Amino acid sequence: MARPLRIEFPGAAYHLMARGNQGRSVFADDKDRWRFLETLGQTCEKTGWRVHAYVLMDNHYHLLAETPEANLVTGMKWLQGTYTQRYNRRHDLSGHLFQGRYKAIPVEADNPGYLEAVSTYIHLNPARAGLVEIGKERLKQYPWSSYPWYLARRNKGPVWLSRDRVLNALRIEDARGYEAYIEGRVLELGLNAGRMELEQQWKALRRGWYVGSGTFLKTLRQWLGQTRRPVRRQSHSGGAKVEHGHVAAEAMLRRGFEVLGIVEGELGAMKKKAPEKVALAWWLRQRTTVSLEWVSERLKMGHSANVSHAVNQANRGIDRNIERLKAQLTSRQP
Repeated sequence: MARPLRIEFPGAAYHLMARGNQGRSVFADDKDRWRFLETLGQTCEKTGWRVHAYVLMDNHYHLLAETPEANLVTGMKWLQGTYTQRYNRRHDLSGHLFQGRYKAIPVEADNPGYLEAVSTYIHLNPARAGLVEIGKERLKQYPWSSYPWYLARRNKGPVWLSRDRVLNALRIEDARGYEAYIEGRVLELGLNAGRMELEQQWKALRRGWYVGSGTFLKTLRQWLGQTRRPVRRQSHSGGAKVEHGHVAAEAMLRRGFEVLGIVEGELGAMKKKAPEKVALAWWLRQRTTVSLEWVSERLKMGHSANVSHAVNQANRGIDRNIERLKAQLTSRQP
């Protein structure tokens, strides 16, 4: 059976879902959950994603994510691949962690009603699953969701979590208003009639292939038509076509050369593991999705393993000279 093509376009929003292989848990404990959120944050830094809502359950997760650049596939590959590696390494396991392909349902985020429906569904998941006892516990007591952050001060929470768009969709200005709205929906779940009505509304969020209006459907079909045009085999993964890939990396390199006072033509004469190259390699791998091979070729670092070693060295933060160069780069980033 042919796998459905992913629809990618600048500014697209998606309801993303992935389950554990054979229904197994993807989070053994809270340390795994923190590690997943850390990996999600790194994904957002690399790709420019904005996350509007999330929830981590035992054997699956939900995200409402926006991709200002058309890089859903690149970002999800890095997110799930990196977290799987970290999970397996910690638990001394190997093989697949997630079951099959993740779901990526496009959402008409410019229409407040659809954005509200998906974000509310995501935030109510712990109550739907019985992880919060309706009528006795508040939903905010479940910590592995973006909902508690919606109730926190604006300067609190992950930098990659964007709350304003959902609040604006609901015409809610403060945390109290959002808490009253969500807790009211929780109480609806506690009533048989209310639960049945909500589940009926949410059926499309889980089983449909898009969430939006007829106009949005026409837009998706246009993008789908472009995706289906004959292209070279490598074009669907499209690393070179993703702005946060090669194009963004080239722009970053130009800034980095200027900040560190490097003349590009002199890279070949510099040592393969020169501190400036190590700092630039670390910076590129932190902020973009380009490969080790690409970094190695552009910085004249020889084998791609040299880049991997350089990034690990920079991450350890031991070399003061490299730390100084890293600070120069990050202080001048846009």
